Amino acid sequence: MTTLSADSEATLALVERLAQRFGETAVDRDRLGGTAKAERDALRESGLLALAIPTSFGGGGASWTLVFESVRRLARADPSIAHLFGFHHLLLATVRLFGRPEQWQIAYQEAASQRLFWGNALNPLDTGTRLSEQRGALQLDGKKSFCSGALDSDRLIVSAHRNDSNLLVIGAIPSNRAGLTFNHDWDNMGQRQTDSGSVEFRAVRVEPSELLTEPGPLSSPFAALRPCIAQLSLCNVYLGIAQGALAAARDYTLHQRKAWISSGVAQASDDPYVLHHYGKMWVDLESARLLTDDAAVALDRAWAQAESLDEAGRGDAALRIAAAKVRTSEVSLDVSVRVFDVMGARSTTRRAAMDRFFRNARTHTLHDPVDYKLKELGDWALNQHLPKPSFYS
Repeated sequence: MTTLSADSEATLALVERLAQRFGETAVDRDRLGGTAKAERDALRESGLLALAIPTSFGGGGASWTLVFESVRRLARADPSIAHLFGFHHLLLATVRLFGRPEQWQIAYQEAASQRLFWGNALNPLDTGTRLSEQRGALQLDGKKSFCSGALDSDRLIVSAHRNDSNLLVIGAIPSNRAGLTFNHDWDNMGQRQTDSGSVEFRAVRVEPSELLTEPGPLSSPFAALRPCIAQLSLCNVYLGIAQGALAAARDYTLHQRKAWISSGVAQASDDPYVLHHYGKMWVDLESARLLTDDAAVALDRAWAQAESLDEAGRGDAALRIAAAKVRTSEVSLDVSVRVFDVMGARSTTRRAAMDRFFRNARTHTLHDPVDYKLKELGDWALNQHLPKPSFYS
């Protein structure tokens, strides 16, 4: 077990207080959907949005291990908020990985001092947004889907394809830039407060200094860490969902479930089959946790090398993160369904709201096909081929 510093313990205590607060309204907000404005503002006020920013720029200087442990604990109570929190740190890291020092240093300083929330409009698979030059100025036009956290953000990472070359470009712009429209069209069965709807661009001005072209995406093993950070953020959301489901099931089993008539025991907590299910779920969660923690250590090791990181170092982190992604995807889906076996028929009521764990896990684990992670792992196990860097894995 990793020994936490006093600062880390204080950070996690703050995260736990926020998670408890968010958890008190999570069921009602899941039904409501829309923007979790109060919860986002609570994160702003907490200072946790600057957690990973180096202390020299006014941040907390935290490791990725601590950042993603915080994501996981938030996800136990509210995976929508956890997703937005994790992706905020990913988007700030994008400026660090793709941009010039003066770009990411300013971004760090402003984010820390102004408590800025970063949102996402980066979806390279959606090619409907174009960057063109009009009368000597750069502008964005089009529409982008799956823009988690764009609503109520202060800064936005955007992707587009250039009209003149069709090359992918990434930029960082203020979220209040004229011509941006944030649509309230996220209506999925899970992750209902991630605001993962669409953003429209109508002649949105982009300054050349806002384009992250030096070094840019996939320019080095270090720059290619971005998808690793994204994948590990998702792992911790999935793991948190499963841990939250098990905690809710435990409370229900201990306080509401009656012993089965032929079990021969007085209370459900002594039923051998109930205990069997809890034992299996606990083992599954522990294996997922250990893989995820190991992946975070590997990411921290790679991140610390910065521009000196080589392909082998990046590949090692990618392999460990892929293993965690496979396991947490499986466990979140499995545990969020199997908890009903230890709770009984009454746990399916709308009031119990236990379906939210599966709905969130199923919605989010379709982010990208886990089969492709297994293919990468199989290519390593059989052929000793490290995962090839791409924008997606």
